[in-house]
Amino acid sequence: MLTRRLLPLVRARLAEMPAVVLLGPRQVGKSTLARAIAQELGDRALYLDLERDADRRRLDDADRYLRSLANTLVILDEVHRAPGLFPILRGIIDERRRAGEQAHQFLLLGSASLDLLQQAGESLAGRASYLELAPVGIDEWADHGTIDTLWLRGGFPESLLAGSDGVSARWREDFVRSYLERDVPLFAPGLPAPTIGRLWRMLAHAQGTPLNKSQLAGSLELSAPTVSRYIDLLEQLLLVRRVLPWSGHSRRRLVRTPKVYLRDSGLLHALLGLTTLDAVLSHPVAGASWEGFVIEQLITAAGPSRIPLFYRTATGQEADLVFERAGRVEMIVEIKRSSAPVASAGLHAAIAALQPREAFVVHGGDATWPMAAGLTAIALPEMVDRLQRASD
Repeated sequence: MLTRRLLPLVRARLAEMPAVVLLGPRQVGKSTLARAIAQELGDRALYLDLERDADRRRLDDADRYLRSLANTLVILDEVHRAPGLFPILRGIIDERRRAGEQAHQFLLLGSASLDLLQQAGESLAGRASYLELAPVGIDEWADHGTIDTLWLRGGFPESLLAGSDGVSARWREDFVRSYLERDVPLFAPGLPAPTIGRLWRMLAHAQGTPLNKSQLAGSLELSAPTVSRYIDLLEQLLLVRRVLPWSGHSRRRLVRTPKVYLRDSGLLHALLGLTTLDAVLSHPVAGASWEGFVIEQLITAAGPSRIPLFYRTATGQEADLVFERAGRVEMIVEIKRSSAPVASAGLHAAIAALQPREAFVVHGGDATWPMAAGLTAIALPEMVDRLQRASD
């Protein structure tokens, strides 16, 4: 699924730039995509997995080795394990550019966004294009199963395609454990993985609520700055998303605290021990889980040119999602699980305050119809399709 959608995009980026950086959490399908590209190119591609000792040894003299691979797409998986490569890649790319030759092409795969972006950005500015690989979305899943299955299991391919809900839940439990035992020590040496695991679960219980660092710090017996640092790590690992509040000109007093969402609904459910759809629907987190699931689908579909925000006044009037583009509020969205949604008073207040070009109530049904006051009720798959077409 992911491979079919992203292969043309990665090919296009490789035709434009000497290096492409593909970001995404582990097990999301980066390696599968890269191997598909390598298979297409045959002898003109080389795949190196830097988690393998044998592949890392090939790069003991990385400058000499990589220079020898002219006219070859070099794929470096888990490249964050070798940060010293970035200056070498820059030198090779620049030398071939000065010689008027076709620049070396590199496809770099990594699992932690901030560190990798910083490392690559310092050395590969103007030489690399960046893509984020999200888990399977509604557009890719529509021909394979129901939205409820995607919501319950999340978008990691092995979880989503598991033979049963029980097998899927066990995969996600193992995934959480492996992140705490392996990735936290790798990306943040010295940070206590058990404490970060407790924080991760606390954030799951607080899905979609304004971030209360003082409360979290008190529960974990940590300082608020330390809690911020731990949340930063989960965000860098592409597991957590912070959505900032809209803070433009307004006569109303606005909330200034970001909301925090676990990006994958399946991991959220695993952290809360919810293994079936009935268990999710009967849990107090059900509404917030659905909201986070929809928000992640819409943000992914909207693309990088739209800035996702939320709107909330001090008196509680709220819009779940605001898309801003080029400094203007383009769209306001309210999210409902019901297939017969009713727009809230808070949504109408947000529309009056922000004057968006469009406003929608995204719901869990399969129909679209006009509502009062210029609103449109729209099914989630159609909203995703509309955003994707507008971002192309």
